[in-house]
Amino acid sequence: MQGPELQRPAAAHPAQWVLVAPEAATDPPKTPDSEPMFTRLRSPSTGEATLYLFNSGAQQLFEVKAFHEEYRSWFIGETVQQDGRLLFVTPMDPLFLILYYLIKADKEQQGKFQPLDQVVLDSEYPYCPLLLKCADVKQSIHHVTEEKEIGSQKFHKYSQEKTLKWLKKKVNQTVKALKSNNISVGERVQAPTFISGKQITDAEEGKKTNHC
Repeated sequence: MQGPELQRPAAAHPAQWVLVAPEAATDPPKTPDSEPMFTRLRSPSTGEATLYLFNSGAQQLFEVKAFHEEYRSWFIGETVQQDGRLLFVTPMDPLFLILYYLIKADKEQQGKFQPLDQVVLDSEYPYCPLLLKCADVKQSIHHVTEEKEIGSQKFHKYSQEKTLKWLKKKVNQTVKALKSNNISVGERVQAPTFISGKQITDAEEGKKTNHC
């Protein structure tokens, strides 16, 4: 896999990491120049650099989270890899990252319609245009934009109304998935083994009253 952010010095052993990832994230490339690639992109929540993985051909985006403990290494084959991080790779909807650029363009261009390839550009993150290569982006971009077609070219601008509806649908889907797996959701979620201090105090007071 490519990934300048994770490379070691040339004198060290070839870079290797331990990943927990779905098969789609590590499918072999169909062409030599389309192998999976680690890169940093803007986080949709903070705007800061965050590590992501594009799979073969940049058809799908994955978020990479690293679990790290001090003094951890991996034995891989007959070598010791000093980078003891455990990387968790999970699918990520690229629309969340594209939204940052749509909102930015809407403010800078005062709501003008523009081609997507002129919107999703970033000098600090040169690989961000790969987001537009992800499967279904062009078919799902209407969930967060207004569209206008002139000839064979499509133009877009950010739509807050559509985006809020799309986000609400995403939240409802998440809640449904959690409930189907018997995971409690809601404003007053409490672990079944948790007993608050007030509950203990009330129980003790009840015992004292019964003894009086």
